[in-house]
This record gives sequence, C-alpha cells and structure tokens, in this order.
Amino acid sequence: MKSMTCKQLGGACEVVFQASTFEEIAELSRQHGKEMYQQKEPAHLKAMSEMQKLMQSPNAMQEWFEAKKRVFEALPED
Repeated sequence: MKSMTCKQLGGACEVVFQASTFEEIAELSRQHGKEMYQQKEPAHLKAMSEMQKLMQSPNAMQEWFEAKKRVFEALPED
C-alpha cells in the first residue's frame, strides 16, 4: 500500500488515500472529488476548475496523469 493526499493528486486538502496501484488511488481521489463537488466545497471546486482546463488538451491530461503515476510509483510502501 502507498499513500497520497488529495493535494498531491491535484486536489485541495490533506485527506489521505491509500491503495496498491495508482489506478486505485486515482479512483479514490475521483470519489472524494465527487463528494466535495456535491458539498460545493470552494477549495475543491477551484481545483476542479483547474483540472477541467487541463482536460481541454488530451496530451496535457495524459502528461499530468503519467507524472502523478511516477510520483506514486516512487513512494515507499506504507
């Protein structure tokens, strides 16, 4: 298992996610983002707006995803 915070994954808080793979941790982050969106939490809404700008370019989004995956893979096991 490895841990990353919401902020490390492009979010707005220090909530910690734990997973065995980057894909799993990304899914946990997406679920958290949905909850924050439903609560209309301002800091998360701002982070989501930035992410939406990134999604305008498939290449930029893929580069972001790969960079976050490399960070995850370099982390020590918990």
